[in-house]
Amino acid sequence: MNSIRGNKLSIKRYGKKYFGIISILILGLLPLYALFNSGFPLTHDGMDHIARIANFYKGLSEGNIFPRWGENLNWGYGHPILMFLYPLSSYASSFFHLLGNSYVDSLKFVFAIGFVSSGLTMYLWARKQFNEYYGITAGLLYMYAPYRFIDMYVRGAIGEHVAFIFPPLVLYFLYQYFNTKKERNETLYLLGIAISCALLLLAHNAISLMFMPLIASYAVFLAYSSKNYKKLFMSFLSFVWGILLSGFFTFPAFFEGKFTLRDIVTGDEYKTRFVTNPLAFIYGQWSYGITGQFSVQIGLANIIGLLLTPLVFLKTKKKDIKILLLILSGFFVFSIFIMLPQSNFFYLLITTFKKFQFPWRFLTLTVFTTSILAPSIFLVIKNPKIKVFALVIFICILIFSTFSYWNANGYFNRSDAFYNTIYSGTTDTGESSPIWSIRFMEHRPNAHAEVITGTAKIVERQRKSTKHAYHITVTTENARIRENTLYFPNWQVIADGKPVDTQFQDPSERGLITYYLPKGKHNVDVVFKDTKLRVVSSFVSLLSLAAIIIVGLHALIRKIRKPWAQVHE
Repeated sequence: MNSIRGNKLSIKRYGKKYFGIISILILGLLPLYALFNSGFPLTHDGMDHIARIANFYKGLSEGNIFPRWGENLNWGYGHPILMFLYPLSSYASSFFHLLGNSYVDSLKFVFAIGFVSSGLTMYLWARKQFNEYYGITAGLLYMYAPYRFIDMYVRGAIGEHVAFIFPPLVLYFLYQYFNTKKERNETLYLLGIAISCALLLLAHNAISLMFMPLIASYAVFLAYSSKNYKKLFMSFLSFVWGILLSGFFTFPAFFEGKFTLRDIVTGDEYKTRFVTNPLAFIYGQWSYGITGQFSVQIGLANIIGLLLTPLVFLKTKKKDIKILLLILSGFFVFSIFIMLPQSNFFYLLITTFKKFQFPWRFLTLTVFTTSILAPSIFLVIKNPKIKVFALVIFICILIFSTFSYWNANGYFNRSDAFYNTIYSGTTDTGESSPIWSIRFMEHRPNAHAEVITGTAKIVERQRKSTKHAYHITVTTENARIRENTLYFPNWQVIADGKPVDTQFQDPSERGLITYYLPKGKHNVDVVFKDTKLRVVSSFVSLLSLAAIIIVGLHALIRKIRKPWAQVHE
């Protein structure tokens, strides 16, 4: 009897302990039922993302641990988009594909895991910073904001979707680091800051840039609250460590962007993407259309909670809480302002903001700030029953106000074979296209390599993503060969073991690689090699990863050894 009573108490205790996590998991799975119908939801970018992942996986399977070239993209002319496209979701999808899932199912798994994981990370941070009920509500608001369903079922924006996981995770490790008093735990939390920062950068470069000021502000807030500015400096070093860890992607993406049409394409495009009607933030008709058509509403539950925040601010006596609410409110106001046409002067003043392309992308920051501000009512509610009642009200509003958004506009079915061949379409809005080419190629090439002038016979020996090998017999004095691959540094032509001069700026060839061969038989390799920047960046990332493994193992051994030693003293 005592055993049964003990088991019941144990179940009750563990149920209470994990109530928040269980709630997030169960309620996080509800809106995903439409994701697991047969096929993939019809979205703006869904098919393109699957094609990119297929090319990414092809690069991995050929031994490139940092795939940078999409061979079959852009009508088969190839594309450097993998150098500029947030690779974390591609690595994750490739892992599920390696396990035997189709490309479509692999991407759907990443969407589902990203959705639930974002709620869990928000819960973990908010619970630590505030309290249990606050954490549960914040996690649910973070998942159920209408923009989350826009990303999943309208845009198919896998990068932004996955990026939602990491801002609260960075803040969680910052909180733990500033509040721990055990030296052996400090190292682990610093590693957590570095790793989560790196994952945020790898999840979406633009979103990471958007959140860096907020993350830095929170670190300063913690330093001020604890009066520990040494930890602020160490946190900064962890941020740098995270940047270095993601360097294989972030450095080439930043510095080699000058070789693309990025600045030309994104120049003034943002002006057409402002939210022209501020009332749209409160309510907008649900639509699967493009910019100006899909909803940019913040969410009913988020707005109701937000309206209560000033009352909480006035009632709470905790100075630190007031400061934090003010910081978050400031970022919320900024996120709304930067999406309105009235903020155009800001884009002209700080031109980096133009690279965000779509001002409404700042809804990501809006969702984050409202999700953490809206539950502030739990700071002043003391009665446990009223807390439960308030939580239930939030859940009901979230479900009933967003239920109609949990649907796709239809589905498409394509086999892996479709994505493993030439993808007859575009890869993005053209900003990643080489500066010597046009934004989009318009048809498939007749062959991988063709003779432009002279007479020659071309026999393909081998073709991989970064190596195209031919046996070419030239029967005239010389011949000009066109490699139907877009040039991007560092494509090289090597004939009979020696480099050959290449051209890629001929206007009539649209940025394609061309070269001359003399009369005779030649073994030609057209190879895509890493530049010095890419080599150094990859080395820095691998070195940073090795350092994290070594330091992490040392910290774990210390953490385990000390209690063990105390037991045996």
